[in-house]
Amino acid sequence: MDLGVVLQADPPARTVVERMRAAEGNGFTYGWTFDSHVLWQEPFVIYTQILAATAGLTVGPMVTNPGTRDWSVTASQFATLNDMFGNRTVCGIGRGDSALRVIGQPPASMAELRAATHVIRELAEGREVVHNGVPVRLPWVRDGRLPMWIAGYGPKALQLAGEVGDGFILQTADPTIARWTIGAVRKAAVDAGRDPGAVTMCVAAPAYVGTDLAHQRDQLRWFGGMVGNHVAELIARYGAHGAIPDELTSYVEGRRDYDYARHGRSGNPTTAFVPDEVIDRFCVLGPEPAHVERLEELAEIGVQQFALYLMHDRPEETLRAYGHHVIDKLR
Repeated sequence: MDLGVVLQADPPARTVVERMRAAEGNGFTYGWTFDSHVLWQEPFVIYTQILAATAGLTVGPMVTNPGTRDWSVTASQFATLNDMFGNRTVCGIGRGDSALRVIGQPPASMAELRAATHVIRELAEGREVVHNGVPVRLPWVRDGRLPMWIAGYGPKALQLAGEVGDGFILQTADPTIARWTIGAVRKAAVDAGRDPGAVTMCVAAPAYVGTDLAHQRDQLRWFGGMVGNHVAELIARYGAHGAIPDELTSYVEGRRDYDYARHGRSGNPTTAFVPDEVIDRFCVLGPEPAHVERLEELAEIGVQQFALYLMHDRPEETLRAYGHHVIDKLR
């Protein structure tokens, strides 16, 4: 199992770079950031410094979207990074949430997500596409490579990931939900005539190493609120039962509002509705053996990367614990 770390692009950017360098030193092979240019700093600028400061770390957004940049701009940014540092980028992409909503725009449609995935990959890898009705190619790309990993929870997103994605990102470490979503992605790949083994399965969730479970839960309650904010739209579309597992939807009934000013941060007051039981399922808590046990369970389901969010009050300690105790046991 590969290990990745997910950070917000909070200023100062040098702290993000230093933490990514520390992550690589502790055995992590992927470095991800949020991509929400109003709430945090512009990640593609920071990627240049992360790539320069690390030897082999693969970097990318978790996740970008089709709406905040022209698709040719996104492709050119990735292709430029790959030309400068070798093919060390990956594009996590979804319909969009905070990056679009805070500028008054709705998330992209599934059709837009499908089209953007195709155009960005083709351009970044040097091939010609029709974009905005005209043929476009980046003529300076040589041997470019950009894996496109699609994030989502709903049936249509899972189908899209299986049909066209190089990877699939699930933002929760709940084994039951992982089993259902990975199964759906693999089925979609088979139905599309693809090898399901060609789609990399990534689970992304907060991890906090320690023994004070009550404190850990309070620090990570924001994640249940963030997931619930995504799932609420699916419930409106599909209903609370049937199309989506109850493990993902049942707790969202208590949701009333969401504060994007505290998006992805501990202490978000609009995430108080999230019960401890959901945090225990969605996140990875407790001492090192509990982390090893959960990740081994996810690996058996088919997860090939665990990307851990470090938005809590002991990020350095958790990084070191993974580097000294968890990663070696997984490998």
